[in-house]
Amino acid sequence: MSEHRVKLTKRLVDDLKAGPKERFLWDIEVLGFGLRISTAGTVTYVLQYRFEGRQRRFKIGLHGSPWTPETARQEARSLQGKIVDGIDPQQTRISERQELTIAELGEIYVTETLATAKETSVKAARNNVDNHIKPLLGSRRASTIARVEVEQLLRDVASGKTARKAKMGYRKLSRVRGGKGAANQVLTVLSAMMGVAVARGLRADNPVIGVKRFPSRKMERFLSPAELGRLGEALAAASALNVESPYAIAALKLLVLTGCRKHEILKLKRGYVDTFHRCLRLPDSKTGAKVVHLGAPAIRILASLAPVEGNPYLLPGKKGGTHVTDLQAVWTRIRRTAGLEDVRIHDLRHSFASIGASTGDSMLIIGALLGHSSAKTTQRYTHLSDHPLKSAAERISDEIARHLEVHGADGATSAPTAVEDPFGAYWASEVAEEEPKGDPVLGDVIRTQWLDTRAAAARLGFTVGTMQTYRWMGTGPAFRKIGRRVVYSAAALNAWAAIQRGEADMRQAA
Repeated sequence: MSEHRVKLTKRLVDDLKAGPKERFLWDIEVLGFGLRISTAGTVTYVLQYRFEGRQRRFKIGLHGSPWTPETARQEARSLQGKIVDGIDPQQTRISERQELTIAELGEIYVTETLATAKETSVKAARNNVDNHIKPLLGSRRASTIARVEVEQLLRDVASGKTARKAKMGYRKLSRVRGGKGAANQVLTVLSAMMGVAVARGLRADNPVIGVKRFPSRKMERFLSPAELGRLGEALAAASALNVESPYAIAALKLLVLTGCRKHEILKLKRGYVDTFHRCLRLPDSKTGAKVVHLGAPAIRILASLAPVEGNPYLLPGKKGGTHVTDLQAVWTRIRRTAGLEDVRIHDLRHSFASIGASTGDSMLIIGALLGHSSAKTTQRYTHLSDHPLKSAAERISDEIARHLEVHGADGATSAPTAVEDPFGAYWASEVAEEEPKGDPVLGDVIRTQWLDTRAAAARLGFTVGTMQTYRWMGTGPAFRKIGRRVVYSAAALNAWAAIQRGEADMRQAA
């Protein structure tokens, strides 16, 4: 270090000019504090010191906000205090640069910590890390994150700060919306990441613990018997008029008759069906491998599904080797027809549980049927009693089927009939003995029970235009909309025609 020392002031620094060589000016007040002037004219404040016999030079910062000769001098005094305490500022900076950032910690959590987790869990964690945590905290060091920053993250995600749209490929669009629910999920993932940091000695505490989350909205929508009846009527009409995929209709029936999760039904393969024990043996589910016990109505649904050559799935999709995937669009049309606009697909699972509770099955039994890993999850559905699993599945399924069953035009309930069993003679003989012929759940729903506008007009002796006029005026027979089609039940047409004849007779008598 040069012996030439001056009082470093702002005026002096502003008057400095670049030279042909790099040069230093040292402060007269603080030993080792000085500045470096590069050949390009860049001024950098430095502190030169000795630590454990080695001379080191620490860069404080470039001249300009926030560094002035006075603020840099104060920082130099602070650093000298650390040196006296045995802390090397240069080595501390090197160690900090080698620390994991939140982005790097997130990658470790997803690829290493979740190595044994389910694919869906890994995907959900990856989405939370990439879409919310990295954009907001990715460049921060994991050891420096404080609780106040976690709380700010929660508010930012809830307000939609990370919301965006991204094109993922041909006809694929990713929508990140944020919201309070997403914010709570992000905090759960961040807490797990910080747990990894604590376990690896990167920090002493988990700053996410204790942060208050947004209140969660419990979605507990159950279908009443009357609503199950309307749902059954809508499913029957859609099936009879062939306006929806028969496999999608079957999927919805199985969801409400088994209490399974949507992906468990859509991904069913024929190899999962145990014909002898009347159950489904799922190799994987949200809670691991599980057995789904089946009642007779669900068995008849499965028996009615004809196999597609080369496709292992019970509910084959449009392309070879695939399964039904777009169930939401069908469900939206069905629930609108049934007047159940606020019912989600998952609520069919809730309804299975609530029917079980109303028929006296215990929390343990219903939890086992639904595949719950925790009894707490089942507590909102049921109370305690004691019945065997198979009889419980049979009773719940029969009760739901009774509500779903559609009445014929004469008001009598049509009896279901047996169908050819693609699973083998065992079920064929059992089902044939138990039930007569017809739709596996909804009874003898034939095409003449539900008529489109043209068929209804022919039945009443009108033109299509007359039927449309009656509908527009609101004085015609009752109708429903199945998807985009207007349909009439035979019973409604007969009743309306009888009223019209009665009114005509009264006018003639007058």
